[in-house]
Amino acid sequence: MPDYTPRILTGEDGLPRCWWCGEHADYIAYHDDEWGIPTADDQRLFEKICLEGFQSGLSWLTILRKRENFRKAFKEFDFEKVARFRSSSVERLLKDAGIVRHRGKIESTINNAKRALELVDEFESLAAFFWKFEPEAHPVFDGKVSMTNESKLMSKELKKRGWTFVGPTTAYAFMQSLGIVNDHLPGCASFAKIDRARTMFKRPKAK
Repeated sequence: MPDYTPRILTGEDGLPRCWWCGEHADYIAYHDDEWGIPTADDQRLFEKICLEGFQSGLSWLTILRKRENFRKAFKEFDFEKVARFRSSSVERLLKDAGIVRHRGKIESTINNAKRALELVDEFESLAAFFWKFEPEAHPVFDGKVSMTNESKLMSKELKKRGWTFVGPTTAYAFMQSLGIVNDHLPGCASFAKIDRARTMFKRPKAK
């Protein structure tokens, strides 16, 4: 059985990384090149929160390996286009073996695209909404936390606006992956890199 004890692992290339990468090349690339890098790109934010919803009950590796298929199926997660999907689109996607064929999650993505448009009207951008949940202080990640007060609040606010598949655990995984918090372990080669990126990052402001 795999050992998921939070710790630093040194890869064959000599770089220390967070334990969850293991030896999976896909995970290592995602960890090194994406996880925790802050962004204000609305389309990227929408993609990630939708994929976190699809991941519920599955491994992230499963979603990661299907990501290009998801992008093709959901118009690169352009939420203006996804919001126009019809019931026939759901039936078409349920036949797409390249994605996770879960009716509830597919319908949720279409619903959330419509809600995303409303959120942009309210806050000017998705980024302005999501980044307002950045904590003033964030403890060093110990690998055991699956939700925080901020992720609970984000989840509550999204649900109040009609979003689905956005529980507090999903919200926290989203915050970790998009750099709203830096949860690389101290000693990981990416820890300082993400700290620098977050320092340089210009936080989006709501109108």
